[in-house]
Amino acid sequence: MKRGKATARIAGLTIVAAVLVLLAGPSIEYGVLGWLAGLRMFALAALVAGLGGVICLAMLIRRQASIAVVLAAAAGFAALVVPVAIALDGRNAPPINDITTDTADPPQYRAITAATRGPDSVPLGYDPGIAAQQRAAYPKVTPLIVRAAPAVAFDRALATARAQGWAILAAEPAAGRIEATATVPWWGFKHDVVVRLTPDAGGTRIDVRSKSRVGKRDLGVNARRITDYLAAIGSK
Repeated sequence: MKRGKATARIAGLTIVAAVLVLLAGPSIEYGVLGWLAGLRMFALAALVAGLGGVICLAMLIRRQASIAVVLAAAAGFAALVVPVAIALDGRNAPPINDITTDTADPPQYRAITAATRGPDSVPLGYDPGIAAQQRAAYPKVTPLIVRAAPAVAFDRALATARAQGWAILAAEPAAGRIEATATVPWWGFKHDVVVRLTPDAGGTRIDVRSKSRVGKRDLGVNARRITDYLAAIGSK
């Protein structure tokens, strides 16, 4: 095979792999691939793209330059950066996917059921064995006490949930309960959230639980969702 053809094929394969990295998330979100197959495609495509990017960079250093090689080198490294950034962001996250502000008495799902979550979802029940891991990893995931009556606090909590883009499945002011589903951008992963409001001396205590539907590790997504949500309520 002539050098020019080999160079073109390597550059082309690198660009195709980079495109597959971009398509991995939407393919899961729109049901083209199952979540596990989509993640495998994402990882394999990123590896191929990254390797292709290195080879293309070596070609450029050797002055085997062309527009395709330049594009492939940039696309390959860009595609590799995505999984590396995700891994670094969640490197300290424990292998759990069910986070709550109250590990002793976590809010329970009622409107959200196993049928709502789908046949491939992990069970809804809370495993108390993960509480210690959560407390060690996410010490800032704690209840929020607001100096407002429960009715006022409920309206604030519901408005904030909607502002977060959550799909509200249940809103019960009398029971002090909100249930919703949050969708992870690009990937389309669904996480179920329950908010519990209870009277507290001089105000209202707000507890939140956020649980992934699939997988064993959430890379810290649920904890960030809870802290961001409570911070938004507290700022109002």
